[in-house]
Amino acid sequence: MSSALPLSVEERRTRNRGVVFFVLASLLGAALLQAIFLLPPLAQSDPWARYGAMGTGALLAFPAVLVYMTVPRLLDRYDPEPWWALMLVFVWGAVGACGFSATVNTVFSSVFGEALGATVSAPVCEEFFKGLGLYMMFRVWRREFDGVVDGIIYATFTALGFAAVENVVYYSKAQIQSHDMLAATFFLRGVVSPWAHPLFTSMTGIGFGIARETTRPTVRFIAPLAGYLAAVVLHAIWNGAAVLSGILRVPLVLLLLPLWFLFVVAFFVMVLVLVRRRGRIIRENLVDEVMMGAMTPQELALVTSAFGQLRARFARHGALRMEFVATAARLALSKWHATRAMKGQTRTVSFDFIGPLRDKMASLRAAMGDPAPTRGNAPWR
Repeated sequence: MSSALPLSVEERRTRNRGVVFFVLASLLGAALLQAIFLLPPLAQSDPWARYGAMGTGALLAFPAVLVYMTVPRLLDRYDPEPWWALMLVFVWGAVGACGFSATVNTVFSSVFGEALGATVSAPVCEEFFKGLGLYMMFRVWRREFDGVVDGIIYATFTALGFAAVENVVYYSKAQIQSHDMLAATFFLRGVVSPWAHPLFTSMTGIGFGIARETTRPTVRFIAPLAGYLAAVVLHAIWNGAAVLSGILRVPLVLLLLPLWFLFVVAFFVMVLVLVRRRGRIIRENLVDEVMMGAMTPQELALVTSAFGQLRARFARHGALRMEFVATAARLALSKWHATRAMKGQTRTVSFDFIGPLRDKMASLRAAMGDPAPTRGNAPWR
């Protein structure tokens, strides 16, 4: 992975500032969550009932989110994102984005009412603070952010973190009312619409992904804003249907479900298409490595396979072979970024990764005891 290569002085400074911001903002978000949700029960007659309900909510929300996490990981077959980066945005969504959004929404709703809070404040603030986590990845950890697929994956993990904590709140409130209310809330949020937040925030992720791929300064600026606006609109429509359902006593949310499911299916189909596109990009940028004698055709087939990482895991020298697959994929994407930068007459750090990544592939091959890359070899079998 390129992240294993030395950082430039500028990159190191940017990352250090990003880490400081992330830690401080997350701690502040955690403090806000504590002030809004954990401290108020102490002033009530039976605080332990509230805390017990929160415990029930956590037992329902967090195991479920572990299951949901497997979906984007299965979709991200080529050059999967590192776990530390995914956990970074997950924590931001769960703590930072939730803490700041809850504070703004609480103040807004107390002034303008719950209906406007749900349809105006929640979509605008929640998508902004979730999007801030994506901006951090896009700006600070740029090496790990290659394009639209990465934007969707990071957006999904950010939103899953946010939704997990939000679900704890909703489940605990429902538990206080009745077991039937808890069952209904879990069915609606945990079974019917667990992908609501990920789908909304993925619009912002797509915007940042387009900004990462384009060489046009105007598109680089407009795409994230357009993605954020799309996320806000979708979020507002969903929340608005829920609010109107309560006011009119008509299940508008249930009436929207068929259209919602079609939208979700279309979204996942789009993700699959984009993932296959990434596979083609990797193959196109590694074909010349075979022609130059830097890779074997068999290695190319392994790296560009949708299950290359899985096959490498169970092959001889599994850990080293998985690292080889990841390094080759990173080499392909670095060459892709470098080619686009040349066309756009811009500078990218990806130029600096190409030589070291080739050297790393050679050292990994030597460590595995594989022969030199000549046509016809199949060292990974």
